[in-house]
Amino acid sequence: MASSRGARRAGPPDGGWGWMIVAGCFLVTICTRAVTRCISIFFVEFQAYFGQDYARTAWIHSIVDCATMLCAPLGSLISNHVSCQVGIMLGGLLASTGLILSSFAASLEHLYLSLGVLTGLGFALCYSPAIAMVGKYFNKRKALAYGIAMSGSGIGTFILAPVVQLLIEQFSWRGALLILGGFVLNLCVCGALMRPISLKEDCKTGPEFLEQNYVPEKEKQDLKQMSICSPLFKLWPHECLCYCSWKEYDFLLMPGFMVLAVSILFMAYGCSPLFVYLVPYALSVGVSHHQAAFLMSILGVIDIIGNITFGWLTDRRCLKKHRYFCYLFAVGMDGLCCLFLPVLQSFPLLVPFSFTFGYFDGAYVTLIPVMTADVVGTSLLSSALGVVYFLHAIPYLVSPPVAGWLVDTTGSYTASFLLCGFSMIFSSALLCFARLAKKIKRTPLQSLTGNMALKQHIWTNGAIAYSVTAELDQRDVEFLPVDTNSFSNR
Repeated sequence: MASSRGARRAGPPDGGWGWMIVAGCFLVTICTRAVTRCISIFFVEFQAYFGQDYARTAWIHSIVDCATMLCAPLGSLISNHVSCQVGIMLGGLLASTGLILSSFAASLEHLYLSLGVLTGLGFALCYSPAIAMVGKYFNKRKALAYGIAMSGSGIGTFILAPVVQLLIEQFSWRGALLILGGFVLNLCVCGALMRPISLKEDCKTGPEFLEQNYVPEKEKQDLKQMSICSPLFKLWPHECLCYCSWKEYDFLLMPGFMVLAVSILFMAYGCSPLFVYLVPYALSVGVSHHQAAFLMSILGVIDIIGNITFGWLTDRRCLKKHRYFCYLFAVGMDGLCCLFLPVLQSFPLLVPFSFTFGYFDGAYVTLIPVMTADVVGTSLLSSALGVVYFLHAIPYLVSPPVAGWLVDTTGSYTASFLLCGFSMIFSSALLCFARLAKKIKRTPLQSLTGNMALKQHIWTNGAIAYSVTAELDQRDVEFLPVDTNSFSNR
C-alpha cells in the first residue's frame, strides 16, 4: 500500500479519490467565501450598533477579503513545503478563533483585527491550497471539477444568508458570529480529506538540478532520486533554496500571466463592492430585510448553476479551445449588470439582477483556476493561484471603502455601481485586446515560417536530376544538378 502511494503518476487520475478532493474543496468554499459574503448581512447591524458611517463600517468586509487574498501565497507556501492538510487545518482553527473573538467586540477596531485580520488569515491558509489540489487530481474534466468545487460559494450563500439573518434576529449579531465560529471549524474536517498526490511533472529530480552545480559532489548521489523541493533540501546551501524558490515563481515573467494579473486587478475591484452593498442598497429603495437577504440567496443559488453549467460547457470539445473568450464574456456581462443596477429600484426588478449577476459571477469564478492552469501548467498551479488571489487583495481592501465614500459624498449608490461596472468591462476588454494583439503578431510569423520552407521538385533529364528551390526573399529559380544513380537506369 505504501509503495502504491509513493509511486508517481504519469498524469492526474481524473476521478477516484479526486471526487473526495472536490467534496473537500466544496466545503472549503462554503466555509470561506460563503461566510465572507454573509458578513455583508451584518453591515446594517454593525453600523447601527457602533454608530459609524458607510465607509468605516465597510472596512470590516474589506479587511476580511484583503487578508484572505493577501496571505494566499502563504497558504501556497505551507501547502508546497509542509502539507496541504496541515495548512487547511491550521487555517480552520485561526478562522474559527477570529469569529469567536469577534462576538465579544466592543469597537469597530476590534472587529478589524479579529473578524478582519485573524479570520481572513485563516481563510487564506485554506482557500488557495484546496483549489490547487483539485487541479492536481483532474485534467480532462478540470473545468467541471472546478465548477462543482466552486459552487460551494453559491450554495453556502443560498443557505447561510437567510440562516444568518434568522440567527441575528434570535441571538443578536454577537450570537450569530459565535455560531459561525463553530461552523467554520468544519474546515479541519476538509483538511483531512486532502490526500497528497505525486505527479511526474511536479518532480524536478536530481539530473535537472545537478546541471546548476549548486550541490556538493558528495550529495549528488542522494539528490538523483529526490525532488529539489524535498524537506531534506534545507540541509543544502542557501543557493539551492533560492533556486528552488525561483523555479516555483518563474511564471511571473510570462507575458500571458502578466496580462492576466493586470486584468484580475480591475475585475476584483469591480466585483467586491456589490456583495457588500447589495443588501444596504435594497433596503434603501424600500425592500424589507427578509427580501434583501433573499436577494443574496438568489444570487447564491444561481451562482451554483453558473459554476456547474459553465464548467461543464467549457469542458465540451466545441468550447474547450475557447475558454479564454468564455471568461471574457462572463466578466463583461457582470460589468453590464452593475451599470444597470442603479435604475433597478424595486424587489421585482432586483430579482432578475440577482439571477444574471449570480450566474455570470459563478461562471468566471470557475474559470479563474482553469485559465491559470492553462497559462502556467499544473505543476506551478498552487504557487500561481497564490499570486492570483494575492492580486485580489488590494482591490478587495480598497473598493468597498471607496464605494462607501462615494455613497456618503453623493448620497446615492449610482457612482459606486457605475465605477464597479466600468472596472469589470475594462478587465474584459484588456484581455480581449491582448489576445487580438497576440493573434495579429502571430499571423506574420506563421506566414514567414511557411514561406521559409523549401519547396523542392525533382525531375530527370537523361542521367541528371535537377532540383528547383524556391526561397522567401528570392524569386529567381535556381537549377541545381543532383548526382543520383537512381535515375540512371531509366
